[in-house]
Amino acid sequence: MPVLCIALLMTVVDQASKFVVQNEMVLHESVPVIPGFFHITYILNRGAAFGILENQQWFFLVIAILLFLLYGIFHKRLPSSCIVHCGVGLLLGGALGNALDRVCTGAVVDFFDFRIWPVFNVADMSIVVGVCLLLWYSWTHVSKS
Repeated sequence: MPVLCIALLMTVVDQASKFVVQNEMVLHESVPVIPGFFHITYILNRGAAFGILENQQWFFLVIAILLFLLYGIFHKRLPSSCIVHCGVGLLLGGALGNALDRVCTGAVVDFFDFRIWPVFNVADMSIVVGVCLLLWYSWTHVSKS
């Protein structure tokens, strides 16, 4: 159950942050937090990370659904590791947060803008951290046969 709690928490945080941005800013507005380095910039991303695979909404929705189906099938086989449970929860929460955007608006709301990196959101961070935790666990727990 902790996996789904983490996923739900990340989805709520993601959607709440996007709600604030959408209601306090105009599309394409950019507010400097640290001028020239970090801005809050409201954009709509119709692709995946870095805008790749633009306008492939169904593809990304299918991927999100598959992630939840795979979790449903294999959750009993997951190692009883906090790192694995956090990683899976973060991955699922991020996927759900961005999937909700795709269903509701046809695009993902992005707003963290470091000027040297494409604009991203809380769900994107959740996915990246979740995958990194799972990779780290896999790397440190490979069987040495």
